[in-house]
Amino acid sequence: MFYRDAGELKTSHAQDQAIFPVALDRRAVALLLLCGAVVVPAAAGPYWLGSILLPFLILSLAAIGLNILTGYAGQLSLGSGAFMAVGAYAAANLVIRLPELAFPVSLALAGAIAGLVALAFGLLSLRIRGFYVAVATLAAQFFIEWVCTHVPWLVLNTPSGVVSTPALSLFGLRVDSITARYLVAFVVVVGLAFLAKNLVRSHVGRAWMAVRDHETAAELTGVDTVRAKLSAFAVSGFYCGVAGALWGFLYLGNVEIEAFSLHRSFQILFMVIIGGLGSILGSFLGAGFIVLLPVAIANLAVLLGAAIKPDVLANLELMIFGALIVGFLIVEPRGLARLAANARERARRWPLPY
Repeated sequence: MFYRDAGELKTSHAQDQAIFPVALDRRAVALLLLCGAVVVPAAAGPYWLGSILLPFLILSLAAIGLNILTGYAGQLSLGSGAFMAVGAYAAANLVIRLPELAFPVSLALAGAIAGLVALAFGLLSLRIRGFYVAVATLAAQFFIEWVCTHVPWLVLNTPSGVVSTPALSLFGLRVDSITARYLVAFVVVVGLAFLAKNLVRSHVGRAWMAVRDHETAAELTGVDTVRAKLSAFAVSGFYCGVAGALWGFLYLGNVEIEAFSLHRSFQILFMVIIGGLGSILGSFLGAGFIVLLPVAIANLAVLLGAAIKPDVLANLELMIFGALIVGFLIVEPRGLARLAANARERARRWPLPY
């Protein structure tokens, strides 16, 4: 009896179309955001903030970007890491070459540049479909990696190719502590997550889902499939570009192409598949699973008294990821988000069995 939506009367269309129409859901989300903004920075140590929560937030943002393109628009992409690299290098050049720009402006411009690059490769999706779109984005991954390693101007002519990011300041306050970096990432990710949630519920999001479900039928019913595909690529590139900029400035402290390799693209794809295609919540659940799984494996090895080498641990993670993906595709193709929805439905019916 602790979760009920009965008695939630709506007196306007706006109330009926709210993101969280149930009051209990609104209170739960507000409490979760309060804990993330106040309790977690005060209680968590530097290890949890810097090594667990910060990459979790940034990778969740990248997973939302890929989920928009693959989960909502149905366009399989293997170039998320490349679009993150575009955002990271664009932000580094903007911040260093144009120091008069505020960091939020540079961050938005970096995301826009990544969106334009993704849009350019998205033009190929107008002539090809399915697996061939994935091959085109895979080509984008290799092409962008080559450009980032062979154009000295992009890396500010540094011999090593690694660009050290300068210290950030927001509204006159320096963002140098791990707590400050976590809070900046938290605000950006939460804001963009709510924006994505509203976007997929708008006419733009409905056009994406129409193209995903049946492109020919969508075109026959008046959906502009060209605009839908290109907008999905642009928005996805924007989110991945912002995530790449945050990854370089807030997490690594530098920008290097090795952080945005093909492995990163597959990692984000695993997050979307395990978390749930076509779900903003699934992006967070998948990112949390991928980030926490190596920690859980390492701690389990310590408890069992087994010493696992780093290379063996990395291969073990890949094996587990592959097994989980196959398992989710067989048992629950919609991933962890669907399991969470099923749990909520059971809570609504409890204590009744059906």
